[in-house]
Amino acid sequence: MRKWGGSGASLAAAVTYSNWVFAGAVLVWLFNSLASVIRGTGNMAVPAKVTVLGVMALLPLSPLLIFGWGPVPALGIAGGAVALLLYYLLGTLALAVYLWSDRSLLKPSLKNLKLRWPLFRDILRIGLIGAISTVATNLSIGIATALAGGFGPAAIAGYGTASRLEYLLVPLVFGLGAPLVAMVGTCMGAGQRERALRASWIGAAMAFGLAEAIGLTAAAFPHAWLSLFGSDPAMLETGSLYLRAVGPLYGFFGVGLVLYFASQGAGRLLWPVVGNIVRLAVAAIGGWLAIRWGGGLAQVFMAQGAAMVLYGVVIAAAIAGGAWFGRVGWPCRTTALLRRIQPG
Repeated sequence: MRKWGGSGASLAAAVTYSNWVFAGAVLVWLFNSLASVIRGTGNMAVPAKVTVLGVMALLPLSPLLIFGWGPVPALGIAGGAVALLLYYLLGTLALAVYLWSDRSLLKPSLKNLKLRWPLFRDILRIGLIGAISTVATNLSIGIATALAGGFGPAAIAGYGTASRLEYLLVPLVFGLGAPLVAMVGTCMGAGQRERALRASWIGAAMAFGLAEAIGLTAAAFPHAWLSLFGSDPAMLETGSLYLRAVGPLYGFFGVGLVLYFASQGAGRLLWPVVGNIVRLAVAAIGGWLAIRWGGGLAQVFMAQGAAMVLYGVVIAAAIAGGAWFGRVGWPCRTTALLRRIQPG
């Protein structure tokens, strides 16, 4: 942990929080697994309702457990982690109750359960590749945290607070991406490839607009977000610097993320992984070079912004070039491929 720039009280708080969260990480897996199963039956409403209600409960629960009130003791930073785990625990129970109820189309049963390699293979063929993208995304943020850590604890606090807004974009874009998994998969399975692409581009446009609007607002009024977490001048300065450099580029993050979900439905995750690796490389190497060449936090954050742009552009360009149907080629390879492989 110390190598990532943390020390003293900030290091102790990070270790405390991470110990609690990692101890209950299985709840995160169960929650998302059950939600995915229910979405696979075509029901997007139940997972969405559970998530929204859970977040609404999490907002007052977090400060309650952190600062305490009345008979509830103040748990400090551990309270934030406990609140998060309670959200996933209650959400998991709610999803499980629905899945085993009469309202669910799917009736899971442990009777005659057999572990079959073909099923594992189908799941892992997409899941393992998708995990690479998730790891690369979090590594990008982790490396940026380490680079910011070289400028002191206040810089870590400012960057960490500002970058949380990027994490909050994930569930928002997920609301668009999760239906695209089913829509693209259904269209591809039915041979309606043009319709799959059309749905994907519409989703990408919506994700770009949503993420870009949030990013531009954050860049214009950074203190409106940062002041929710603290008032330290150094933290506010660093966080504002990040949001002004990277916020206006959030739209590219939204495009890349929603097309990642669409690619899951198409069963073609190579280029989303490539896009994430490109983002990781540019963020890490660009940030390191910025510091090595005497640059400051502004240059480090500019490298993060460039990495985010390349993430979205690489994935979108590959899909437009026909990555779902063969080798990527330009110009207009997608149209030519669709004409050749469209059934009938």
